[in-house]
Amino acid sequence: MDSASPSMLFLCGKSSSEWEVAKSLKINDTLNLPNGGKVSALLQSEINTFRFGEYAFNVDLFLNSLSTKRFGRFLIWSPLLPSTHDVVSHNFCELPVGTVCVADTQFKGRGRSKNAWESPRGCLMFSFTLQMEDGKTVPLVQYVVSLAVTEAIKDVCDRNGFPFINVRIKWPNDLYLNGLKVGGILCTSTYKSKKFNVSCGIGFNVGNEKPTTCLNTVLKELSTTPNEFRREDVMAAFFNKFEMFYDIFINQGFQTLEELYYRTWLHSGQRVIVQEKNEDRVVENVVTIQGLTSSGYLLAIGDDNQMCELHPDGNSFDFFEGLVRRKLE
Repeated sequence: MDSASPSMLFLCGKSSSEWEVAKSLKINDTLNLPNGGKVSALLQSEINTFRFGEYAFNVDLFLNSLSTKRFGRFLIWSPLLPSTHDVVSHNFCELPVGTVCVADTQFKGRGRSKNAWESPRGCLMFSFTLQMEDGKTVPLVQYVVSLAVTEAIKDVCDRNGFPFINVRIKWPNDLYLNGLKVGGILCTSTYKSKKFNVSCGIGFNVGNEKPTTCLNTVLKELSTTPNEFRREDVMAAFFNKFEMFYDIFINQGFQTLEELYYRTWLHSGQRVIVQEKNEDRVVENVVTIQGLTSSGYLLAIGDDNQMCELHPDGNSFDFFEGLVRRKLE
C-alpha cells in the first residue's frame, strides 16, 4: 500500500450489535475522508485474507482485553491512514459514540497548534469519539484522557509484573517519560443538535525509540527479562480506565479526580517565568503553579500574592515562555 491508494478500513466489533453496525457501514459505503479521500471498507472477518506482517495491530487481542460498556467496542483499524483523527471527526455522525480508529502508520498526524505528529512504526496512534452536553466541561476532558493514559500504563505494569514506569503529564496535553516527550493528546469538538461532538486523538510511543524514547526502551533498561508492552494491551487498558474516569467526571465533576491528576502531573509548586508585553517593554513575572482553575487553565500565585490564571498563547511553548497571565479577583 502507498499513500495514494484508498485507505483500507477494517470495521470490527466486540459483540453482534457492533458487527451489525460494521455490515451496514460497509454495505452503504458510508465512510469517507476529508478532501475527497477514498476508503475501502472491509469487515473484521476479511483481515486474514491479507498479509500485513507481525507489526499489524492485533484486533482480537485488543477486543478480548476490553471490558468497557461503551468506549472502544466498535473499532476501525487501518494499516496505513492519513489521520485517525480525520476518520472519526469527519464521520462522527455515522459512527456509534465511543468508536475508536487505530492505525499502524499515519502520514498526516496532527498535534497541537497544527503541528505534525511523527508516526513511526511502533507508535500507538488512535482517536475515539464521545458526546457531551455541558460546554463548560469540554475543555477538561483532555485532562481525563491524559490521566487515563498514565493510569493505564500502571495497570499494564501491575498485570504483567513489569517494573514501575512513571509516565507524567505536562500541561495541557503532553505525556513525558524520564524528561522526554512520549505522547500527546488532541481533542477537538463541534456543536450540533445541542450536543458537543468530541474527537479525542492520542499518539503514544510504545515501541518506537525515535524521535525521543518509548515504553519498551525504558522497560529494557529496568528489566532483565525480554518483556515488551503491546499496543493492544495499552489501548485496551486505556479504555477500561477512561470509561471509569469519564463516568466519575460527568457525574461528580473533575474535582473528584484532581488529587490523582496532581500526583501524576509535573507542575505542582513549579515556579515559572511569565513574559508579558507592557507597551514597548517585555515584563517578566515569576509565579508559582498551584493547580488548575475551574475552566482548566493553570492557577498560579505571584510573588506579590496575587492569584492569576495562566493561558497558553496559542503557540508551542515551554514553561518559561508562551504563557499569558490573567489576574483573578
